[in-house]
Amino acid sequence: MRRVFSWPVRVYYEDTDSGGVVYYANYLKFFERARTEWLRSFGLNQDKLAQEEDLIFVVRRATLDFVRPARLDDMLEVTVEPVKVARVYIELAQEARCGAQDLARAEIRVACLNRQSFKPVAIPQDLRAVL
Repeated sequence: MRRVFSWPVRVYYEDTDSGGVVYYANYLKFFERARTEWLRSFGLNQDKLAQEEDLIFVVRRATLDFVRPARLDDMLEVTVEPVKVARVYIELAQEARCGAQDLARAEIRVACLNRQSFKPVAIPQDLRAVL
């Protein structure tokens, strides 16, 4: 069963360009924060995984579609939905919405790497089961 995780994000002045519109690259930051909180919702801490298990997750691929702009002070809902948990990577669908309006969509592939060698490693079975 696929589960959708949602995280609220307020648009601050620092997130916008001179026109008061969210700068496109900042959606990547919003998506990253939501993925971090998604992992935390399972009791997983990325720093702890790195320190204790030598595992890090890195974005391998990101495909984004921008639908309409978010603006200063908008309250966004940023979602994370696991699509596929494979041996060494996770595919995720992410969206940013303001109310009922879609703002941006992303397909993200996150790879599991050894923290020291930066080589791909299998996601531990217990972790895959949680995700």
